[in-house]
Amino acid sequence: MIEFPKRFLWGAATSAYQVEGGNVYSDWWEWEKRANLKNQSGAACRHYDFYNQDLDLAKSLHHNCHRLSIEWSRIEPQEGKFSSEALEHYRLVILALKERGLEPIVTLHHFTNPAWFASLGAWCNKDADKYFLRYVSKVVEVLANNVRFWVTINEPNVYAYFSYLLGFWPPQEKSLIKSTRVMNTLERIHIKAYRLIRQIYKEKNLMPPKISVAQNMQAFVPCRLSLRNKLAAYLRHKSYNLGFIDKIFRHKALDFIGVNYYSPTWVELKGWGIKNFASDVCEKDHHHLKKNSMGWDIYPQGLYDVLISIKRYKLPVFILENGICTEDDALRWEFIQEHLKSVNKALLSGLEIMGFIYWSLLDNFEWDKGFSPRFGLIGIDYNTFQRTVRESAKKFAQVCLTGKL
Repeated sequence: MIEFPKRFLWGAATSAYQVEGGNVYSDWWEWEKRANLKNQSGAACRHYDFYNQDLDLAKSLHHNCHRLSIEWSRIEPQEGKFSSEALEHYRLVILALKERGLEPIVTLHHFTNPAWFASLGAWCNKDADKYFLRYVSKVVEVLANNVRFWVTINEPNVYAYFSYLLGFWPPQEKSLIKSTRVMNTLERIHIKAYRLIRQIYKEKNLMPPKISVAQNMQAFVPCRLSLRNKLAAYLRHKSYNLGFIDKIFRHKALDFIGVNYYSPTWVELKGWGIKNFASDVCEKDHHHLKKNSMGWDIYPQGLYDVLISIKRYKLPVFILENGICTEDDALRWEFIQEHLKSVNKALLSGLEIMGFIYWSLLDNFEWDKGFSPRFGLIGIDYNTFQRTVRESAKKFAQVCLTGKL
């Protein structure tokens, strides 16, 4: 039997755009229509209306924390015009969490922007700092009394990569220069937001909050143990996993390290060129691992590897996302168990880990993939919006209740 620390935080996550529905002032809402996506977010899970029901379910599953995001486009639907109704809604959501004994972990930016901000060039705009910090100030002023944990930006590396380099997501840029510029902007904005949030807490005579980012980390594993594969895996780990963390850590703008982990990348270089080192992967299924419904390999060892790699920062770690999309619920429970074993192994190595958050509480709108990937502990019927608690959720609930696996 495996035992976890007594004050361990257990829960699941949602992101506003993926579950709320009706985020009509968002850049994604406009882009879905423009790109004519087959599956558009629409009503999503109607979590904006049904949040009390969903949080009752989270409580019934013995969660003691919940990660959620604030939809900036609801708070500021037009530039400089803030919605008191939206601010009050999120204040009530936070109170609903507190009433149920769920610690809120609040994310301020989870991939989506107000449409007006996007029309001004978003993170490439010279005034991006001003716009984002103004929004942060409004939200933190309203929620500070009931929030201890803040995540400024969700997966800045994924956002820059998919929106500004690969061009899969709005604004569909394909520019190394712009993606690098956006990453630099997000680094700078996190540091400023970190200091702003702490200043607001100080002015309110509140205990200092805990602030971080949610950093997507992959296990970069050499497919064959050749020199160039090992070197490329090391360089990608340093750049993709740790580059953002290194910069904000140097500015003392991290209270813990938020980790999102899903899968590995098998590194197999075809040559010694810069492009080979940056992007070559194995295109064959050499390792015969089980996969999720989007074809990502399931590799729990990778979570242990990335956790051990960040011990050198000597900061607490919080696993803010770890989950699987699958129609096979037995595989979901196996995924959770095996990844929790990796978490325990990292704990035994001396790493301080604050908690584990499964992605996600609900099936949801999985961005450009639509509604077919099923990540939820709770299934959603998108015709009736009926919630169904899966068996994996009930088994995970026992871990949350007892702290034992």
